[in-house]
Amino acid sequence: MDEFELEDNLEFLLQSIQELMEENHPFGDEASQSEIFASLVSHGQVNMLPDVSVEDVASGKDLQGIPWEKMVFERRHYRGMKMKNYRNYQNLSYAREDALQECKQVEKDSPYYDFYYNTRRARPSIVHFQLRNLVWATTKHDVYTMHNQSVTHWSSLEQTSTELINADDCIVPKQRGHGSQSVAMVQVTTMAVDGNLLVVGGFQGELICKRLEEDGVVFSTRVTDDENAITNSLDIYEDPSGSRRLVAANNDCSIRIFDIECFDLLKHYVFPWSVNSVSVSPNGKLFAVLGDHEDGLVVDPKCGKAIGALKGHLDYSFASAWHPDGNILATGSQDTTCRLWDIRNLSQSVAVLGGRMGSIRCIKFSQDGRFLATAEPVDFIHIYDSYMDYSKSHEIDLFGEIAGLSFSPDAEAFYVGIADQTYGGLIEFHKRHQHHYLNCLW
Repeated sequence: MDEFELEDNLEFLLQSIQELMEENHPFGDEASQSEIFASLVSHGQVNMLPDVSVEDVASGKDLQGIPWEKMVFERRHYRGMKMKNYRNYQNLSYAREDALQECKQVEKDSPYYDFYYNTRRARPSIVHFQLRNLVWATTKHDVYTMHNQSVTHWSSLEQTSTELINADDCIVPKQRGHGSQSVAMVQVTTMAVDGNLLVVGGFQGELICKRLEEDGVVFSTRVTDDENAITNSLDIYEDPSGSRRLVAANNDCSIRIFDIECFDLLKHYVFPWSVNSVSVSPNGKLFAVLGDHEDGLVVDPKCGKAIGALKGHLDYSFASAWHPDGNILATGSQDTTCRLWDIRNLSQSVAVLGGRMGSIRCIKFSQDGRFLATAEPVDFIHIYDSYMDYSKSHEIDLFGEIAGLSFSPDAEAFYVGIADQTYGGLIEFHKRHQHHYLNCLW
């Protein structure tokens, strides 16, 4: 993993507009051009816009609140311009066409989820441009995310945002011993929520654990003193014995397993490359381990040994998720594809799903197993129907850096976090059912 910041979106926009002007698009005189640049500058300013409701969108408002009617160019023109100019980040050298040649033909289907609400009060932010797992829904109405080092809970029922952890503060854990220590000024890179446990990872290898029914933080530490220590990925799971565990993947080429009662370090496994993602199979018997290598591994958590290789991606990978039946594993790579693997035969992937512009940075299955959602770094979310063998999908077309996505446990709600200073927000979608009489909203 590379320690770079997010791209300067304003710079990208200016370059795009300049190219558009050079192509002699009818923007008019110098006054019109000044208006364009003024609107771009205002786009980059911090400005708390009002929330957007389903009623607002039904009356013609953009679901992100972008005032296209006041822009010099239409949404479709900007979309085409961004598609043309976007440069996907690669660590390895290859032609994107090589990555896409195996891709499955996917038909765009009618929406599986309809827009419901967009709140600015739980707008997420991103610390590391390659890590996008910062949205977690534990019920249809309860969502956890992070903004400017504040870990928050959003209640869509009460329309309230509550700070749970201020990672800029000095965090003093309630538990002593077992490696617990105070941490401060933590830059939050990743998080996970399951049951009553919220876990946060930091840029310097920090690990912060909070029980949701209790005040304060129960456990915090730095898992390593290595200078390249980023906590990249976290997963909470139940092992085959029924004990609940936490696994952390770090940039020091390690994964570590903790119990979640006393947070004792139980296992520490080292790999040949930085580990960017670890996810656990539903039965707790397998880890998917991805990192700074084009190939991934399936690992036995009891001993840390690889029992299978995932060969097919052309670049580093940062996301994975398991189908609830435990047989299908999805992996996302910077080569702009998501590959599906049958864990019973890893000789080759069973399907390759291509993105529109960029890397696949976040992957989630719905708990009923029907839907697979993948997120690119910016703008595009894809929801595939597993009941249709992933051959049909619902594409959500937005603008902005995607901080994360999450299905509610009952799959009735779907949340997307957009980390844009002006038009960002936590966007709530509701599942479309068979007897749905509303028109499609985009």
